[in-house]
Amino acid sequence: MRLVYSPRYRIDLGRHVFPTRKYPLVHARLIETGVIDPSNVVEPGPAGWDELALVHTQEYLAKMRDGTMSLDDLAQLELPWSAEMVEGFRLMAGGTIQAALIACGLVHDDRTQRPQSAQSHQGVAGSAGFASNVVCHVGGGLHHAFPNHGEGFCPFNDVALAARVLQARGLERIAIVDLDVHHGNGTAFIFESDPRVFTFSMHQQHNYPMWKPRGSLDVGLPDGTDDAGFLRELERTLPTVMAHAPQCVFYLAGADPYEDDQLGGLRLTKEGLRQRDRLVIDAVRRAGVPLVVTLAGGYARRVEDTVAIHVATIHEAAKGAAGES
Repeated sequence: MRLVYSPRYRIDLGRHVFPTRKYPLVHARLIETGVIDPSNVVEPGPAGWDELALVHTQEYLAKMRDGTMSLDDLAQLELPWSAEMVEGFRLMAGGTIQAALIACGLVHDDRTQRPQSAQSHQGVAGSAGFASNVVCHVGGGLHHAFPNHGEGFCPFNDVALAARVLQARGLERIAIVDLDVHHGNGTAFIFESDPRVFTFSMHQQHNYPMWKPRGSLDVGLPDGTDDAGFLRELERTLPTVMAHAPQCVFYLAGADPYEDDQLGGLRLTKEGLRQRDRLVIDAVRRAGVPLVVTLAGGYARRVEDTVAIHVATIHEAAKGAAGES
């Protein structure tokens, strides 16, 4: 199974609740434990500005590129602007695009950096087995970014960008399974008028964001929902997602439904989150379609807990790719 990752995902945000140091920690743990062989790690190139324009407005991209964000813009983004921040998240957006292209058989898997221009993307989806069609990205899941602004630690909507790239390459039906504790508001807004993309968000209802644009399927969970309640709802709703007959599934495997997350109010245990991952991975495996896993949020009081949850997600994906249950 391929893993997309760059050490440059660790971005200096100052004193911030978003622990970007989780990315190198997850990568290191995966290598140390043998879940991922170093030869299967792919380092991405950054998303080109032309690719970012598949989702984001030119005005917004100019402000991000030139550092002309207003104080209101920065307050909504909740990140300090710096060239390092912009380039780090541009690279992360490129990572999700790269993961999607590999999963769908649309790029040579030579472990080199991908082409950085949307115009260079050519080909059609491959028909390799599920093992070669599962790709995990140690990053991404930036689902709060809208076309004309960033929100909630999300400068660029990487999953929406990757979906647009796949559409440009001929894929007709895509599903996005967003199980972060927060509603995927930016993603839902971007695809609200596009029936080719099925957006599914299951989240804590009374939590950020205040405005939750309607997606294809939204399940708002009450505060304090535990493993049993979460898994019951997930088992009930996943068949509706897969009935869309997607040709690729993006899975935002947020660690923040965890019971000790600082920004979440659900009560899932680590084992409950692992069962969540298994349900999604098994559903996609049965359908035999490509799967792209991104990490999304995770703000546990102990960063080690967030890292352990993300590592378990990728371990489950690797087991699924190998045909293990």
